[in-house]
Amino acid sequence: MDIQKVIEEKVRYAVKELYGTQLPSVEFQPTRKDFEGDLTVVVFPMLRVVKGNPVEIGTRIGEYLQKNVAEVSKFNVVKGFLNLVISDAHYLDFFNQIQKIADFGFTAPASKDAIMVEYSSPNTNKPLHLGHIRNNLLGYSVAEILKAAGHKVYKTQIINDRGIHICKSMVAWQKFGKGETPESSGTKGDHLVGKYYVAFDRAYKEQVLELVSEGKEKAVAEKEAPILLEAQEMLRKWEAGDQDTVALWKKMNDWVYEGFNETYQNLGVDFDKLYYESDTYLLGKDVIEEGLKKGVFYRKDDGSVWIDLTDEGLDEKIVLRADGTAVYMTQDIGTAIQRVKDFPDINGMVYTVGNEQDYHFRVLFIILKKLGYSWAEKLYHLSYGMVDLPSGKMKSREGTVVDADDLISDMEQTAEEISSELGKLEGYSEEEKKRLYHTIGLGALKYFILKVDPKKRILFNPEESVDFQGNTGPFIQYTYARIQSILRKAEHIGPRAVETSLELHEKEKELLKQLQQFPETVQLAAENYSPALIANYTYDLVKEFNSFYQQVSILGETDDSKRIFRILLSKKVGEVIQSAFKLLGIEVPERM
Repeated sequence: MDIQKVIEEKVRYAVKELYGTQLPSVEFQPTRKDFEGDLTVVVFPMLRVVKGNPVEIGTRIGEYLQKNVAEVSKFNVVKGFLNLVISDAHYLDFFNQIQKIADFGFTAPASKDAIMVEYSSPNTNKPLHLGHIRNNLLGYSVAEILKAAGHKVYKTQIINDRGIHICKSMVAWQKFGKGETPESSGTKGDHLVGKYYVAFDRAYKEQVLELVSEGKEKAVAEKEAPILLEAQEMLRKWEAGDQDTVALWKKMNDWVYEGFNETYQNLGVDFDKLYYESDTYLLGKDVIEEGLKKGVFYRKDDGSVWIDLTDEGLDEKIVLRADGTAVYMTQDIGTAIQRVKDFPDINGMVYTVGNEQDYHFRVLFIILKKLGYSWAEKLYHLSYGMVDLPSGKMKSREGTVVDADDLISDMEQTAEEISSELGKLEGYSEEEKKRLYHTIGLGALKYFILKVDPKKRILFNPEESVDFQGNTGPFIQYTYARIQSILRKAEHIGPRAVETSLELHEKEKELLKQLQQFPETVQLAAENYSPALIANYTYDLVKEFNSFYQQVSILGETDDSKRIFRILLSKKVGEVIQSAFKLLGIEVPERM
């Protein structure tokens, strides 16, 4: 039962009965900490339809509610704010209702329509890096939150497996690799291919300098460097289907995919469907022809095809070159349409892509709407800011990128160092310690990134993220482990009805109020595509539990009814922490 909806309805009745008028809406806010109450009705907006003194109006409505709403036990009025005290029985009744609900806060699928969430979408010429980590964590978490909110979800990525950047790694491996493989070198496949991408750039720069020293202009030298011409020739051969080139491309891509899969598994993300740019790069051309007939696009004198978006506050955008070749926009149009053909129940898509592509997606969504696709009304660009490290920006072609694998390993190392300093792991086997370092390190990384609004840029500090105090993943994991410790010490107590006549301690009541907010938080996070709402809700819940733990005796309580209730309440808080962290892709340890 949503107490706010009940009270809203009764406030409307009160105003109609007391003042003979209809309220268009009722405004609520949480009661300020310095006043008694659990929920506050704001009286000031009512003055538009109810004339009089706000304190007097609030008092009359409060008296009406106390008389007619069983859940309202007391009230007080401060200026234009009606503070309502909700009865202990209401909160205990709520607790009895949720005790046996294992997935409390989650909604069963309510529609046949599905949403496709795209994330990761890497290039096959280098390993995943720190930027990919934010992308993966956001996309995966949003997909899980949408599921929890009652949506059917498909997770996907489009792998950028073709183009000049791929050919650069291939050329460098041919020239400098001497047949090196992941097996022969003991190197992860994506790292090996990334090594040759860096080697290409190094050789290219050397050749450019050499040509300049011979008297060529730098701009000319940059275009005529022999290794670049080799890469361009390789791309032409690939597009022509040259057997040897395609075989090398497949071999090196397979090395990369094996490496990616290991990273994804380590990171705890997965996909339902993979798309490859080598399959999709020709899609969309037929759609452009249809759009020309409909007048969505127009052809210029040179044969290129454009769309005029000046009425939308944008500009003209090319969708097909004069020679008939596609641009990225063409591919994205075609790929979106293909996805709906592959999954006819899709009625919306979420693209997890950095904010440097904001303009691209505005254009893409407008074009798909103009082409008449109904699902185009439900397209969303999950735009996010960059992740920086204290050491500064990253450049993949120069080999200064922070690889995802290295960062995960560093996080485990940081977790080990801090845990050892705090002396929290006595009695653990080495295998248990290793597993726990991974859980803590990865939890710290994920939480630090996901607690921030996606649109904001992040300065990621590994040491700060593994702090066992404050708004961090390990702090929340530690609280969950503390709850499990309480439950291990307590006698086994299954779900049971708690007497609604029980008098609640202030801290018990605050904890129950926090639990009540979880279902709404899940829905809000889904509507806003924001894991940050889940992360910060969990932190608030944990803070409330720790305050409860410090001020209220649990296992030491002599009153059986109170002790059992507090154990059951702790258990439910632990379950909600686990559920919330599952939406963030974070594990919680039983012991720490």
